[in-house]
Amino acid sequence: MGKFDFSGWATRNDLLCGDGRTIKRNAFIDNDGETVPLVWNHQHNDANNVLGHALLENRDEGVYAYCTFNDTETGQAAKKLVKHGDVRSLSIYANKLKQVGGDVVHGCIRELSLVLAGANPGAYIDFVMAHSEDGSEELSGVEASYDENIMIHSDMEEEAQPDANKKETEMGAENNEEMTVGDVFDTLTEDQKTAVYAIIGEILDDEDDDDEEYDEYDEGDYEDMKHNLFDNDREEDVLCHADMATIIDDGKRYGSLKESFLAHADEYGIEDIEWLFPEAKNEFNRPELIGRETDWVSKVMGAVSHSPFSRIKTMYADITEDEARAKGYIKGKLKKNEVFSLLKRTTQPTTIYKKQKIDRDDLIDITDFDAVAWIKQEMRLMLDEEIARAILVGDSRLASDDDKIDENCIRPVVNDADLFVIRWAVDDGSTGADLAKNFITAAIKSRKNYRGSGNPVLYTTEDMLTEMLLLEDTLGHKLYKTETELATALRVSSIVTVPVMENFEDADGKDVYGIIVNLKDYKVGADKGGAINMFDDFDIDYNQQKYLMETRCSGSLIKPFSAIVLREGSATASEEPTMSQAMNEFKR
Repeated sequence: MGKFDFSGWATRNDLLCGDGRTIKRNAFIDNDGETVPLVWNHQHNDANNVLGHALLENRDEGVYAYCTFNDTETGQAAKKLVKHGDVRSLSIYANKLKQVGGDVVHGCIRELSLVLAGANPGAYIDFVMAHSEDGSEELSGVEASYDENIMIHSDMEEEAQPDANKKETEMGAENNEEMTVGDVFDTLTEDQKTAVYAIIGEILDDEDDDDEEYDEYDEGDYEDMKHNLFDNDREEDVLCHADMATIIDDGKRYGSLKESFLAHADEYGIEDIEWLFPEAKNEFNRPELIGRETDWVSKVMGAVSHSPFSRIKTMYADITEDEARAKGYIKGKLKKNEVFSLLKRTTQPTTIYKKQKIDRDDLIDITDFDAVAWIKQEMRLMLDEEIARAILVGDSRLASDDDKIDENCIRPVVNDADLFVIRWAVDDGSTGADLAKNFITAAIKSRKNYRGSGNPVLYTTEDMLTEMLLLEDTLGHKLYKTETELATALRVSSIVTVPVMENFEDADGKDVYGIIVNLKDYKVGADKGGAINMFDDFDIDYNQQKYLMETRCSGSLIKPFSAIVLREGSATASEEPTMSQAMNEFKR
């Protein structure tokens, strides 16, 4: 054996350790004959903590160690402690463990430590070498006594606390059996709670990195443990390394580390683990409104003309007949007077409103955001959408519906009289591409009778726009690479998609594919005080806050032949009336 300063059991078999495990025979047989560092209390952060080395010998009863101190100051100080019997316990640091239930069947000892109290009740120093002045040596026996109820590591640290803290710790220990996880968590400071949140959040959020990392590990080949494996400072609600191995192995079966962690939480004694998770945060601080795409609404409302009068009166003179033409004069003949008819239309205002209410108790309890401002935002959004819809295609409600917006007051472009709207038929075709080609042809041909202002805008559906942009030539090249190129081909300034036009039918029951109009020719009138107004009131009887947003206005096209409606029909049978026919129909 050579010379050594003391010897003792590094670990003993078949004894229940303080961490609830039992080391089985030959669990560390691979360390037989190996030399490992002798360390003070498993401290690995300073070279001065290395006291010497230990020669390990595997025996039937466990692992026996022959230890020698080095010549460092700390090594010699530890030698005196052992010689005087001040320190008697040994503890091993091991990794690469394999367990069967609570039994450790294999592992690798990395170092042996002198400790104040160990987890294995059989790990102690039994012989110390005494060196005499004359150079002779002898073995002196050390009493092989140990405490079955050995103090855990955390208790040892608390003994060094000031008396006040020690007293509080002892009181906490006495009541430990009655404390819940929530009680323990409530004893933490705010900084400590924040640290717990961060640790748990990091475990749950880094799922992708963890899943890739775990594929690289073999069974039993995990990171070295960051503390003494057999220190009995393990509490019931702490996952051991083997527990984490099980969670990792099941990670792929559950789909993610987070799901596996939660599935095993109760199994390993962590109850109500969700208490440790950070509170869910509202991404937008207030509920987001789920509705139709409304970009088109602002384009419609911003394009129409406005009048300070709610009653819109328009007058037209028909000078399309031959009687209105200038005439040649023959000397001596009677000069004939010009004859033409006048046309007139008056549009009356109507009221459009949006009403909402909320219990005052709820209004007071909502503290995360301004509920009143949110309600008003929703009301204005929906009111604007309804007005824009009424202007372009009508509100689509039945005439018998009390909520229907009167189409004689807000005249929808799509259903206006033939004097103001050119209706052009578009062949459906056998495919979507055929319909798109026929739509483009109809849009171009229908412009011959257009009398509206400037370059109009095409209002259509997303499906129709998509079909037109997907058109290809015989070589497979796109005919129109951008919406701008397509708009130029259609002779319009821009293309606006309108969700409410999807599957829309006009008053004649025909599918409408598009509307070409410059809404500068559409007049919206409102008297002073008839613009959009907001009212709020409090109902004392029902304790409710009520809100009303309304406007009183009128709207109609003011220029003949200023809109084109492209709709379902046969292009071979022209539906287009002549100007005279349209004028006569309007007179009737």
